[in-house]
Amino acid sequence: MNISILVFGSNNFLATLPDQICYTSAFSVEVITNLDQAISRIQITPPDVILVQASLDGSMELCCWLKDQTKLSWIYCILFEDRPQQLADRNMYGWQRELEMTAAALKQGADAYIWQLLEDKIDSKALTTNHQLILAQLTVGLRKAQKYRDLMRTNDLLSAIALADSLTEMNNRRALEWDLPRQIQKARTQREPMSLIILDVDYFKKVNDTHGHLIGDRLLQLLCTRLRHNLRFQDTAFRYGGEEFVILLAHTTGEEALGVARRLNRIVSEQPFALNNKFTINITISLGTACLEAEDDDQGESLLYRADQCLLQAKAAGRNRAIAWNYSSHVSHLKAISS
Repeated sequence: MNISILVFGSNNFLATLPDQICYTSAFSVEVITNLDQAISRIQITPPDVILVQASLDGSMELCCWLKDQTKLSWIYCILFEDRPQQLADRNMYGWQRELEMTAAALKQGADAYIWQLLEDKIDSKALTTNHQLILAQLTVGLRKAQKYRDLMRTNDLLSAIALADSLTEMNNRRALEWDLPRQIQKARTQREPMSLIILDVDYFKKVNDTHGHLIGDRLLQLLCTRLRHNLRFQDTAFRYGGEEFVILLAHTTGEEALGVARRLNRIVSEQPFALNNKFTINITISLGTACLEAEDDDQGESLLYRADQCLLQAKAAGRNRAIAWNYSSHVSHLKAISS
């Protein structure tokens, strides 16, 4: 674990911290004295622990800001009280004032509140105890950071499982529903074309009825492998359901999408699929394509609908072909183009 500590304080404050923090290769320690720079640093590369000098301008603002950042709430913030007035009040009013100040600091966003020692109270025993407290709180912060990292790794794994089709290892329909709106927004923001292909295995039910579902499942796996190996780097494939698949084509015009669909049609139909050393199956696919238009909705439902209509047209026209949606004279109609 690469431990990162951000110190929001002066170099004089840094010198009061235990040597285990200042002079060790186990931690990556960065000192910042400007509030805006500290916030920028935290947003770009969040540290595991933040040590805040209370007397520095912006210290309480930093604690309050950090408290309001939902995605950064795991960062452990230790506030060090070194303001002369607060230290004097504590010395005068004792434990009651200390409790009041500690409660106020925790409400403002600090996870821990440590009082600095008064100069006339510093002795070796008190200093050792103070440093032990600092290191104990640092251990708590690092433990919290480690748990957060473990949780993120688990979440990433669960997300990958949730968005993957267990049979083909392609992205699943849920992943498409999440990714399609993102790609539409990106295409519109960058003013780039975007297209979509829906394809379906021809007469797949006959394969299952004749050879059984295990053979059918294996055939889908081989098909997906062939598709993945023949897609471009900007293409994203999804298993939409059963033997139907969707491919998102970034930076791709409608004409280019048709070219991709034709190529995939040939790649599938020209070479049989070897289920084992002695058994092969020939299959074909039908494909429908559509290009993103200004009037399409942000979720991509209308784009999917047009491509699906082209797929239905391809099947009705005899299968084993690609059909593109085409706008002519601003009137929608289907244009069949056999591959």
